Amino acid sequence: MLERIEKLQVISLGILVGLALVVSTKMVASTIQKNEISVTGSAYEIVKSDKGSLDFEIEVKKPTRLEAYKTAQEQIKIVEQYLKDKKIDKIEQKTPNVYATYKNDYRGYSTSEVDHYNYNQSMSISADDAELIKDISTDITSLVNKGIAINVYTPSYDYSKLPELKVSLLEKASNDARNRAVSMLKPSHNRVGKISAVRMGVYQITPVDSTNVSDMGVNDTSTIDKKVTAVANVTFKIK
Repeated sequence: MLERIEKLQVISLGILVGLALVVSTKMVASTIQKNEISVTGSAYEIVKSDKGSLDFEIEVKKPTRLEAYKTAQEQIKIVEQYLKDKKIDKIEQKTPNVYATYKNDYRGYSTSEVDHYNYNQSMSISADDAELIKDISTDITSLVNKGIAINVYTPSYDYSKLPELKVSLLEKASNDARNRAVSMLKPSHNRVGKISAVRMGVYQITPVDSTNVSDMGVNDTSTIDKKVTAVANVTFKIK
C-alpha cells in the first residue's frame, strides 16, 4: 500500500514539474517575442512670460443711484487716463454691478429703507509686457489718493510661444528617453532600435522653484518666470 502511494506521489510530482516547465517556456517565449523596452524621458525649459493681464474693480458708494453712477463715470475717466499714461491701450469695461444696501433697525434686522447705493465697475487690461502689468498691479492702488477705491486681483502672466516650445520639449524628452534606454540595455550588450510607440504626458507649467506636479497638468499664470516640463513615454525595439 505504501509503495503504491509513493508511486502516485512520484507521478503527481512529475506532472506538476512538467506543467511548470511548459508555463515557464511560454513566459520566456513571450518576453523574447516582444523584444521591446519602454522608458520615460523628460525635458524642461525656463521661460519668461511676454504678456500679461490684470482685473480690478472700482467701488463707489453714494446716497442715490444717480450720484453713484456719476461719481463712477468720473473715476473711470481718471483711471483710464492713468492707464494711458502707463502706455496701456487695451482697456475693457465690463458690465457694472449696481445694488442698494438697506438700513438695519435697532434689532439689527434689514429694513426697506435704502442706506446707500453701490456701483461696482469691473475693468480689465492687458499688454505684451508682463513686467509692465506687474508694476501697474502694485501701483494702481495709489489712486486712493484721488478718492478712488480699487480692488486689485492677482495678475495673470502667459508665454505666447508655448505651442512651439511644447513641440521642441517633446522632441527633447524623447531623446532623453532614448539615452536612458541605451544606459539600461548597455549591461546586456543589446542596442536600442526604432521607436514602436510614443505616449506624451501632460505638460507641467510651474514657477521656477516649484516641485508641484499633477496628473491633469499644471498651468501656472501667477509668475512671470516659468518652468515648462514635458514628459514622454517611449517604447523602443531591442536589437
